[in-house]
Amino acid sequence: MNRMLVLIWPLPWTIVGLVIGIVCRIGGGRIVQYKGTVVCYGPWLSRLLRCVPIPGGASAVTLGHVILARSKEDMLITHSHELVHVRQYQRWGPLFIPAYVAAGLWLWFAGRDCYGENPFEIEAFHLDSTRTKLRT
Repeated sequence: MNRMLVLIWPLPWTIVGLVIGIVCRIGGGRIVQYKGTVVCYGPWLSRLLRCVPIPGGASAVTLGHVILARSKEDMLITHSHELVHVRQYQRWGPLFIPAYVAAGLWLWFAGRDCYGENPFEIEAFHLDSTRTKLRT
């Protein structure tokens, strides 16, 4: 039952990610399953992710259980970071994006870094760097 809730709670965002992935696939991209997630990457997503409002754009973005990446290489590099966001979606469900955006806006209005100081990103970078240290 708990596993079912973990899949259902972020389902609205997972569906959005899958729709984007299907459009990406039509545009020459790939859709693969990788370590419990659906990963989409390709040229159309590469152009789209460059428009994410952070310096240089995003290498990858997570929507529910779907990771959208610029390329296979970007997917492999960012996957452990994006897995932290998958777990955040499992906790926050459909409220994740509003909470993420609200945190970023709060920081922006306070004159701070709305991406680097966002608590969701801080958690992802912290847990990702912890895993990287454990592997070396």
